[in-house]
Amino acid sequence: MNRKELVDAVAKNAGLTKKDSEAVVKAFTETVSESLEKGDKVQLVGFGTFEVVERSERTGKNPITGTDITIPASRVPKFKAGKALKDTVNE
Repeated sequence: MNRKELVDAVAKNAGLTKKDSEAVVKAFTETVSESLEKGDKVQLVGFGTFEVVERSERTGKNPITGTDITIPASRVPKFKAGKALKDTVNE
């Protein structure tokens, strides 16, 4: 499902116009992004948790030359599915 399909599905399920559902999807993604940027966790009970994890500096290999390279430390977003979502997927 891409963004347009998500907007269409939200409009249909919530009884909103496509313009309103586009605004809802945009507001949701922006709000989650801003919270993660600040280091906050976004927890939707039953659905899952969005959070930022720290990756430490590590050594990797250049796939072309085979030489060792240093991959710098970084912060990456992570999503952990909640129990209700896991149960729905596994039905």
